[in-house]
Amino acid sequence: MQDRPVNAGVSGFLPSQAARLKCRSGEITGHTAGQAPGFVQGNLCILPKAYATDFAAFCQRNPKPCPVIGMGAVGDPALPDLGDIDIRTDVPRYRVFKNGECVDEPTDIRGYWTDDLVTFVLGCSFSFEQPLIDEGISLYHIERDTVVSMYRTSIDCAPAGPFSGKMIVSMRMMTPADAIRAIQVTSRFPAVHGAPVHIGIPEAIGIKDLMAPDFGDPPPVVEKGMLPVFWACGVTPQSVVLNARPPLCITHKPGSMLITDRLNSKLAAL
Repeated sequence: MQDRPVNAGVSGFLPSQAARLKCRSGEITGHTAGQAPGFVQGNLCILPKAYATDFAAFCQRNPKPCPVIGMGAVGDPALPDLGDIDIRTDVPRYRVFKNGECVDEPTDIRGYWTDDLVTFVLGCSFSFEQPLIDEGISLYHIERDTVVSMYRTSIDCAPAGPFSGKMIVSMRMMTPADAIRAIQVTSRFPAVHGAPVHIGIPEAIGIKDLMAPDFGDPPPVVEKGMLPVFWACGVTPQSVVLNARPPLCITHKPGSMLITDRLNSKLAAL
């Protein structure tokens, strides 16, 4: 596949396509929350072919944190089922792991691409955030233009081959009434993590300090009567990669997602 030129113009494109062009040109290099509302955003994990089968099995056994919504052919950076995508350039910022260690956070991975790499795109909680907003539920990270808070937990994932580890969760502070409604809304989106995995008492899932997330930005000061609501998070593969230590793994930087041409509304269960 030939490198495609950057098209700086966005007139006539879907909002999702326009956003990817901005990523491709380097105009967007940070988080993508709120970009192209209504379109599915995905978590990214790229692995050598030798690891792909085991990783697919890991995702199948752990559908809450790792719901697969797209997969590329071996060596092909295109994802035609998700849009006119070049996965080497169309994510705002990547993380490159070698033998389990993060060695780079580039905005373009063409220099790392090889003919034996397989791309996995996993569902992201950004897809259920617009339905939450439509229900009148406030989401602090969108209102403050920050990255949602994410934490390592004590929840074990089901292992597959060399892949094992703890679940990562994203957290949103809500009133009890909003938390109940959020369960109802997100239960309709199993392809993008579905219902929360935990509510309240962070210590019960191994989180010691809500103000010190492992990824993303700290939440606002917790007000009396508010509850932390936790969803399984697609950053989980980055955690298990640290244990598997493949020679190469490329992911998105947390919060900097792949924006696809799929509509969130198409993911909702009836």
